[in-house]
Amino acid sequence: MKLILKENVLGLGYKDDVVTVKDGYGRNYLIPTGKAVIASKSALKMLEEELKQRAHKLAKIKAEAEALAERVKAVKPIVISTKVSSTGSVYGSVNSLHISEALAQQGLEIDRKSIIVKDVKAVGEYVAVVKLHKEVSVEVPFTVVAEGGEAPVQEAPASEAPAAEETPAPAEEEAPAEEAAPAEETPAEEA
Repeated sequence: MKLILKENVLGLGYKDDVVTVKDGYGRNYLIPTGKAVIASKSALKMLEEELKQRAHKLAKIKAEAEALAERVKAVKPIVISTKVSSTGSVYGSVNSLHISEALAQQGLEIDRKSIIVKDVKAVGEYVAVVKLHKEVSVEVPFTVVAEGGEAPVQEAPASEAPAAEETPAPAEEEAPAEEAAPAEETPAEEA
């Protein structure tokens, strides 16, 4: 089924794109919610005429998106503090809503639906992608830290772990040598 999108649909296309979808998805979701119309010959002609009239408007919208992208790139590093367990994993997750709120605190109102980030479930540094226009997207780095400004719990065990591994290593090297010696004596005694 061919449809003309009336608004941006995540994972499918952008406004005024002609897309092919399965019949059920088009008839049961896209058309009833007003997100798309059937791409008949007359609808396609109307779309072409409308696109000709809006060509300069689209260029202006893209320029505004690029200007906003520059403002997003110039934003201070985002630090999101959240409750963290003793193992360094986050209670719940950090998602696009948290990043949208952090950008709003810095004066940038960006819809959370245009921010693409996988749910973050551990302390550390991550990158979110902000899609401002179908041709303009910006990567926004952010850091997840433990609430209360505490040092990330995950880093402390990591620094202790190599020290713990280095100490037993020489002991393990000596142990096989000691085991090998009795093993050699045992066959000699039996023979």
